[in-house]
Amino acid sequence: MESFIFVTGGVMSSLGKGIVSASLGAILEDMGFSVNIVKLDPYINLDAGTMNPYQHGEVYVTEDGVETDMDLGHYERFLNITTKGANNITAGKIYYSVIMKERKGEFLGQTVQVIPHVTDEIKSYIRASAKGVDVLIAEIGGTVGDIESLPFLEAIRQMKKESRTSYVHVTFVPLLSKTSGEFKTKPTQHSVMKLREIGIQPDIIVCRSEKFIPQDIRKKISLFCDVDEEAVISAPDVDTVYELPLIFRKEGVHKIIVKKLFGTEPVKIFPLKPWEPKLSKWEKIVSIMKKSEAESVRIAIVGKYISQEDSYISLKEAIKHGGIANELKTEITLIDSEKLEEDGVEILSNFDGVVIPGGFGSRGTEGKINAIKYCRENNISILGICLGMQLMVVEFGRNICKLERAHSVEFDTSTPYPVVDLLENQRGIDKLGGTMRLGSWKIKIKEKTKIYEIYKTTQIYERHRHRYEISPNFIDILERGGLTFSAFSYIGDLMIPESIELQSHRWFIGVQFHPEFKSKPFAPHPIFVSFIKSCYEYKNEKEKSIC
Repeated sequence: MESFIFVTGGVMSSLGKGIVSASLGAILEDMGFSVNIVKLDPYINLDAGTMNPYQHGEVYVTEDGVETDMDLGHYERFLNITTKGANNITAGKIYYSVIMKERKGEFLGQTVQVIPHVTDEIKSYIRASAKGVDVLIAEIGGTVGDIESLPFLEAIRQMKKESRTSYVHVTFVPLLSKTSGEFKTKPTQHSVMKLREIGIQPDIIVCRSEKFIPQDIRKKISLFCDVDEEAVISAPDVDTVYELPLIFRKEGVHKIIVKKLFGTEPVKIFPLKPWEPKLSKWEKIVSIMKKSEAESVRIAIVGKYISQEDSYISLKEAIKHGGIANELKTEITLIDSEKLEEDGVEILSNFDGVVIPGGFGSRGTEGKINAIKYCRENNISILGICLGMQLMVVEFGRNICKLERAHSVEFDTSTPYPVVDLLENQRGIDKLGGTMRLGSWKIKIKEKTKIYEIYKTTQIYERHRHRYEISPNFIDILERGGLTFSAFSYIGDLMIPESIELQSHRWFIGVQFHPEFKSKPFAPHPIFVSFIKSCYEYKNEKEKSIC
């Protein structure tokens, strides 16, 4: 019989259901269970690819080339899984599938309705994701009470009669006064009330708050929401999200879930499981990140989506992973590239390294180019990702190779030197969703290059999300200027640049792919490990020169 954990949220969005879900999965994995995890998103979009980062946060790309919700990044970072497009189930996918079945006549003339046809389709997708694993965790996006999420909640309500299920509800317990320490439980009470109206009684209530929930508040929530006291779980603000599995273990979440799913004698079902999680690897990385005597490096991310903290979540986490590998703390600052156009780039002198991330649209482009020029001229470690690499080529072409007005045709269709251009297979595309170069591609690395020293192999696979490419027509002139093209992939017979570097520079590397999508705290991506190491060396050199 299949086993499911359903994670819902109430009161408000962005409470951290994705981190909660991933943390539950991490504990179960540590206990020896095989786990898969899916995100059920109520929006009508087929995928997250055309959604604005200001509204939705980062678009995460899976190995199989699907643009998904950013929570899948949390799942991969916390668990030993590689997610696929099937791990993100949107209302758009569900309704599209139901409509296609109706058009084919598969419902045999029935009136197609939300119940049972849409809910059955949702359950079918969930069950497909549970095949071959001990436990499936399903996070339902949005908040209880949203009209668009009702079919998903109804589907998971029905599943309690068909499978082993446990319901975890994440809610907000505000602390109105830090001095008096007054916690308010009414938002949680109303959220659970709404959930129970739908027919779902939570087994566990995870209380997001600034601090740990005191016992009297747990008792009150237990009484009014009809859950056991030990099932009222604190999820306080933490220095690093990687603390949460340790907090949940201390709170005893795993014992409640195991009892709910497998009864009082779970050993009869899984006789070989280690029933107490050790979480030693989590203790180790948290210890490194919180080490008071640990040195730090200051990293600037020069981007355009800085008002939405989640826009660069995978990148920020990958930078932290590079710090963990070097046993360093990383202080990350988001800098508006538009401001650099107005105020100048001297602020970058305060940092030990700079990252130019991906993005779309012309806004802030010149600020990024100015930042690249400053780092190149001042020998500051700099990593360009996707658009960041393309703009490194633009800057080098303009200022070193004297290709006046060199640019990407994405931003200047009349540039005399289109060093970044569309390939033939991208011309004339009028449907934007799902048509970029997406997912994992095989890449060949040149030996005797910095990127080879980082990977220590000549063949890698990395994830992509872009439409424009470095034009092969300008490789020769750029290489004569001193730029090294150190890795390539192939589209048909066409060789496409995947990384660039300056051999004469401390650490000047751009990559067309997104290494941040494959970085984990226990398996930091080698590019970020090397980058942070270089930043630390630069910091030490600066300090010595001052002395």
